[in-house]
Amino acid sequence: MLLWRLPGEENQVMSDYHALEAGKFVDDQGTVHDLVPASVISAVPAAKAAAERYGREVRFDFLDDRAVHWMLFQRREDTAKGGFLGCLMAIPILLFGVGAWPFWDVVASEKSRQFQIGFIAVDAFLLIVPTAALILLRMRGLRQKAIRNTRCRARLYREIVGIARRGGADIPRLYPYYGMYATSRKFFPEAPDRPIPDQERPS
Repeated sequence: MLLWRLPGEENQVMSDYHALEAGKFVDDQGTVHDLVPASVISAVPAAKAAAERYGREVRFDFLDDRAVHWMLFQRREDTAKGGFLGCLMAIPILLFGVGAWPFWDVVASEKSRQFQIGFIAVDAFLLIVPTAALILLRMRGLRQKAIRNTRCRARLYREIVGIARRGGADIPRLYPYYGMYATSRKFFPEAPDRPIPDQERPS
């Protein structure tokens, strides 16, 4: 199952993935970081045990650098789409929400009652309809179980890394440099995974 996207966008996604150096990933702010090798995590017995236990729960090998690298790429892809929709959602709010007040004070407040009612109705329509459409578009992605599984695995990876850090592993404090999802608790075992592509750019 693929993440929801426009036709032809899959090629761009693969191009972005192949543009990454091996062992590099991108955080929520678009900054490139080094992937902490699985050997660093597995050197802490408690972290290794957690990785194996969680891995059985969500059908994922948290000690496979290639699999973790692909998982973090998919997570960044998901958050980038959410951020883009969030920016689009801000446009009608600014134009027809915040922007409506100056127009009301300068123009509408001096007009007839009928004009004011019409203005409120039209402004509410222009504010609610595009915002609702963007929310539904985002919900379409949230309904896809493959996306939810990636979020669940990313959450567990954070927990594993935290255990390794507390156990003495040399891991940066903020690694893996992303925030949490509210929709990352449930795992769907029936959802197929996206296959891991070759890291090398195809010739």
